[in-house]
Amino acid sequence: MEELRASDPSWIGGYRLLGRLGAGGMGAVYLGRTALGALAAVKVILPEHAGDAEFRLRFRREAAAARRVDSPWAVRVTGSGTEDERPWLATEFVPGPTLFEVVARCGPLPARSVRVLGRLLARALASVHAAGLIHRDVKPGNVLLAADGPRLIDFGVARVTDATALTAADLVVGTPGFLAPEQAARGAFAVGPAGDVFSLGCLLAYAATGRPPFGSGAVDALLYRTVHEAPDLDGADDPELRALLTSLLDKDPAARPTAAALDARITEDVPNGSVDWLPEDVVRLIAERSAATLALPGTDATLADTPEPQTPAPSRRGLLLLAGAGAVAVAGGGTFAVREWLRDDETQGAGSAGPRTWAIGVHADLSGPRAAIGRAQERGVRIAVDRFNSRADKPFTLRVKAIDDRGDAAAGTRAAERFTRDRDVLAVVGPTDDPVTTAVLGTYDEAMLPIVTVSSQQLAFPVRSMRSFFQAVPSDAALAFPVSVRLVLRPDVRRLGVLVDRAGGQAAYLAGYFLNRIVIGSTDGTTYPRVVPAGTRDLSPVVDDLLAHRSDAFFHAGDPAGAARAATALAATSYTGPRMAMHTTIGARFLADAGAAAEGWEFVAPWIGATAPAVKEFAAAHREKYGDAPAPWAAEAYDAAGLVLTALRALARKNRPPARSALVAKIATVTYRGVSRTYAFGEDYRLKGQAGHLHGVRDGAFRYLGPAPEAKS
Repeated sequence: MEELRASDPSWIGGYRLLGRLGAGGMGAVYLGRTALGALAAVKVILPEHAGDAEFRLRFRREAAAARRVDSPWAVRVTGSGTEDERPWLATEFVPGPTLFEVVARCGPLPARSVRVLGRLLARALASVHAAGLIHRDVKPGNVLLAADGPRLIDFGVARVTDATALTAADLVVGTPGFLAPEQAARGAFAVGPAGDVFSLGCLLAYAATGRPPFGSGAVDALLYRTVHEAPDLDGADDPELRALLTSLLDKDPAARPTAAALDARITEDVPNGSVDWLPEDVVRLIAERSAATLALPGTDATLADTPEPQTPAPSRRGLLLLAGAGAVAVAGGGTFAVREWLRDDETQGAGSAGPRTWAIGVHADLSGPRAAIGRAQERGVRIAVDRFNSRADKPFTLRVKAIDDRGDAAAGTRAAERFTRDRDVLAVVGPTDDPVTTAVLGTYDEAMLPIVTVSSQQLAFPVRSMRSFFQAVPSDAALAFPVSVRLVLRPDVRRLGVLVDRAGGQAAYLAGYFLNRIVIGSTDGTTYPRVVPAGTRDLSPVVDDLLAHRSDAFFHAGDPAGAARAATALAATSYTGPRMAMHTTIGARFLADAGAAAEGWEFVAPWIGATAPAVKEFAAAHREKYGDAPAPWAAEAYDAAGLVLTALRALARKNRPPARSALVAKIATVTYRGVSRTYAFGEDYRLKGQAGHLHGVRDGAFRYLGPAPEAKS
């Protein structure tokens, strides 16, 4: 939700407006609250349309018809002002993510989930059609997922069945890729209830496969494929679901089932208030979004002369602690037999004979699957602390306390509890990976212990309290910006082929999804995306298809083995254009599997190379202390510690460290110029900017090529 703008009204029809939910060509949609506390989505028409008598007549008819829609799976109209100076329409507010967002973040839904979704949305459409309306814009962005089921929203382009005289005959209304072939070919007059059913089929195909059934890209190409080509249903492997989708996507409107008939055809049980029809990560996302309503503004505050607090009040994110703490309590509850390795610098410990020392924690995977990253980060922090202790003006001496979580979430929670109980620990760098970070956020947050991660790149974490969590690394979504600049903003490229290999997990899917979206929305280029199931061995047909669709740049989102297969398949063709893959591909596996085909591939990574001029001094210190060059992520951990230490020096007095909450507030406002990038954080404590680093295979080895190009907007 965006903040209100100066030109926005504060009240509409008894609703206090809290913020902007979105805007379009007809008006803006606000989140509103009644005097009794009920939330609503309030659509307010733009002044230029409000003065159009014909528009008002249509709006009046559609508002009256929308009130007749009676379904638990379609949002209810809660109020309207069709005769007001600024016409408006209010519907119930559902604090859930859209289906579009769910699939983008969590991947395609299982077959059962798609069938339940189809049955409930069919009931919603049946109610819409029974009210004499045609929705005309059934798409993933117009379906919200709540704990008890989906909601069909946005009747803003709905049309009363007998009101055709009020719409231009040649107008194509709807969203390309999700509209019916008769609508694409003949315009608005061709739209009937069967068109909504076709759009529902597109929506369900998207939910099942993760992509629109007629692809993406230029509008004219989309409309052509919708009218003339068969839908792409690869990935919808369940026979019953595939048969359903095929019938919904029939080119002949008369051959499609009605929305009412679908309720009997789809036999999947409805949820009846349960969330067991959805995958666990989707349920967490819904819970997160529902909990966010706790952070909405309340009633207008009463002004009073009160003293300014000495420490900042918790941000709105802090109000989400209740939801997050419960999840962490479950993850950390019970007893278990694990060995945790505690590594302290005992020579400067608090129990030694010398003056008291405080600690910087390193929470890392030091012996598990990402141990190489964890050890590199520990080394970076130790060098930063050495530098701090060497200063004559240091306010006190620091030590490093490192705990190994072995890449295990349960062990990670225990490690977080040990750090938070130790009052000598002032801040923590880590954890190494996303699952452990997800598990421990609530523990650190409750103690207000600052935690700075440089390698947990997840776009959004299910636990969103995060009052003390700083994500000091660009997400893979942010790195898609410099990738698009490198691949598309060049004279020899018009279309980017994007191959998403599901073997790379959610990170690969999101990288491909955001790159596709950025290219289409921010450049003059087009894309041709393909998604292949995990385990696909032969990528030659997919690569041939990408090239057949005139892809003159290539991006692979997946794991190193898949990237090597893609490189080998691409090398067997005459293709000579630019090619890139995710930074997770960088490593010996890719070079060994791809061989000569690896030459020329490039990668945008969040970590800097050891040969970069900016890390020369740090690399020398690393060689002196450890005998070798710094590994990836070491410089970033060195910077994270430097950021914390800079904030500490600004706050601390001789032998008196600052309170943890004060250190959190200071880190949030510091701009720190590190060796790998400049660190500054937004209100959500995420790293500002897209700062990435360009690496490539040159002469059979990975080389650091310099800073990655940043998008200008």
